Amino acid sequence: MLKVEGVCKTYKKGFWLGKARQQVLHNISFEWKQGECLGIIGESGSGKSTLGRLLLGIEKPDRGTVTFNGKPISDRSTRRGGISAVFQDYTYSINPFYTVKQAMLEPLRLAKTEPKMRDSTIELLLRQVGLDASYLTKYPHELSGGQAQRVCIARAISTQPACIVLDEAISSLDGSNQMQVLELLKSLRSIYDMGYIFITHDIQAAAYLCDRIMIVRSGRIEELIEAKYLNSVNSPYTRELLRKVML
Repeated sequence: MLKVEGVCKTYKKGFWLGKARQQVLHNISFEWKQGECLGIIGESGSGKSTLGRLLLGIEKPDRGTVTFNGKPISDRSTRRGGISAVFQDYTYSINPFYTVKQAMLEPLRLAKTEPKMRDSTIELLLRQVGLDASYLTKYPHELSGGQAQRVCIARAISTQPACIVLDEAISSLDGSNQMQVLELLKSLRSIYDMGYIFITHDIQAAAYLCDRIMIVRSGRIEELIEAKYLNSVNSPYTRELLRKVML
């Protein structure tokens, strides 16, 4: 279980010396339950991506705690093998000088996968994300956006984590590829018995993939509701988000 309790985060305003700070997260508390897909929805500037960085231990909160199975998420040993991530910009997620095979080997080495098992594991992972062995020798610039993001997903599942944080993972893809990746994520979740934290501005995608949806507004939790009850939200702000989608 991933648990967030009383988390606050501020950043310094501007690049010059000064004490002015902007608070981007205000007393955030929630739990991600083992095996679930939790959607975190917010407009640009809502604080959702900052929250994602805290969930991955990339940054630390100013106040409050983020723990995974009772241990601080800031501890690398806590995250290793338990939490993976897929980000929006797949062009920066894969070393441009690595082939697909080299990129796939990286997490397997870190996870100390037996060397004799690595090649077969990589080929299996690629098949599971819809890519055949011909992609092993390709470089990132030879891949389409959808193909590159599939490689990123394969890397993320290679250590069989309990949870994958998907931070705007489909927003850079066109509509057709977005739907294909959502279907892929559903399938992989079933195969590996894992869960997701799906951070996005796309409420329709979240409703399709997620069990619960958390709406973030101006660094605060506006609403947390089961996806199947999304049409029964209490918050006027959330109702307006839904209305915009239906237009």
